[in-house]
Amino acid sequence: MVIMMKQKFVMDINPAIGEMFQKIKCSSPGEVSSGVKLARKALKTWGCLQLRYRFQYINKIIKELRIAKDELAKLITLEMGKPIKFSNQEIDDSINLILELMDYAEEAFKPKIHKDKSSITEVIRAPIGIVAVYSSFSYPVLTSIKLIVSAIIAGNSVIYKPSEITPLTGKTLFEIINRILPKGVINLVQGGEEVSDYLLTTDINMVSYIGDRDNARKINSTIASKFHRVIMELQGKDAMIVLKDANIEKAAKFAVEYSLKNCGQDNNSVERIYVDTSIFDKFSESVVNLVKKIKVGDPFTNVDLGPLATEALRSRVFAQIEEARRKGAKILYGGTKPEVKGYYLNPTVIVDVSEKHDLITEETFGPVISIQKMFSLEDVIEKINRSPFGLGVSIWSQSSKKSYDIATKIECGMVSINRPVTGVKGTPYIGFRETGLGYSGNAEALRLYTQPKKITYENIKYG
Repeated sequence: MVIMMKQKFVMDINPAIGEMFQKIKCSSPGEVSSGVKLARKALKTWGCLQLRYRFQYINKIIKELRIAKDELAKLITLEMGKPIKFSNQEIDDSINLILELMDYAEEAFKPKIHKDKSSITEVIRAPIGIVAVYSSFSYPVLTSIKLIVSAIIAGNSVIYKPSEITPLTGKTLFEIINRILPKGVINLVQGGEEVSDYLLTTDINMVSYIGDRDNARKINSTIASKFHRVIMELQGKDAMIVLKDANIEKAAKFAVEYSLKNCGQDNNSVERIYVDTSIFDKFSESVVNLVKKIKVGDPFTNVDLGPLATEALRSRVFAQIEEARRKGAKILYGGTKPEVKGYYLNPTVIVDVSEKHDLITEETFGPVISIQKMFSLEDVIEKINRSPFGLGVSIWSQSSKKSYDIATKIECGMVSINRPVTGVKGTPYIGFRETGLGYSGNAEALRLYTQPKKITYENIKYG
């Protein structure tokens, strides 16, 4: 059967000026299938390679990433609008992540020995097979490295499908890695929805995905009958709970930084802030004063915020702001589009929001700080636990005992007290409910890219 795809090219658009600068050819069904065949062939040798030899390849990748840092950073900024200083930081973070994954791998893949009087059983970790990797535009290098290296370090081969918003960044990263790895261990496919959908019908064994819930549902629906292993990291719509005894200055600073980080395009973005009524006005004023200092503009200059990655995303975020305004919310700052080229949206502080607003119940993924009064702590905990989002919640209070008690009642993957939710290195990055399947960030997470295999033989000592 001949499969035809309607979309032939991906239009690569510079969001800072809203203009296309290159067309990227979409992979054909034949090219996708060929990549899968190469991955299957490469798996036979790569999957049997000892971990120390895989490390040799990965160390070479680190070296090449350092050399290509400036090129990759400029592509990130060009394609999705991240300010250049943060794009450079993303490459550094990506290299550090590889080093962490190598540390975890030593523990993750170490054989476990079990004995009784007659037998010895070794439990080893075998690769899953071919992993289809779908990375996110929000951190196009970091998310790609996270998924690709997790897969290959475990002995899998990869079909890498970068976001259609950042295809050149993905292509350049692929070329760096592909120059070093044996042929077929990593294979690139480019395109939009049709290519993504077709890849799921091929001879893959696992899907590793970072992105939004709608695409995640579609992926799950497509591959459900195949019983593939699936790992998904989805948008979290994190919440803040600010109690009356909180350090307002520190809480406000955190709210601004983690609501606006990466222009709000972060799975860990704070998108719901519940503040005790007694400090609500003071907290909101502190937030506005901090937001007024933020520089928005050309991402290749020294600014804090660039544009959103696409016009569709900007339109969605702006629609949520307008809907909240119509339904009684009050904008304290921003809420407007600058009269310039590109997909810019002024950072927005909005109060008197509630669960009747899409800003609170739906994914936002934009530079918006949504604050509401907390009349009842129990009611807020119930709202958080009832939400489909269950990634992170931070609690702000000077009472450690009270904060810890609240933390035990909150049903989400990561809870923090007076600090970011990600926690200490080596602990899992994990969400509840509709914020993901599986987890990342430690040795146990790396094992998700493998399957246990038992080999049992005679215990000679007792024979």
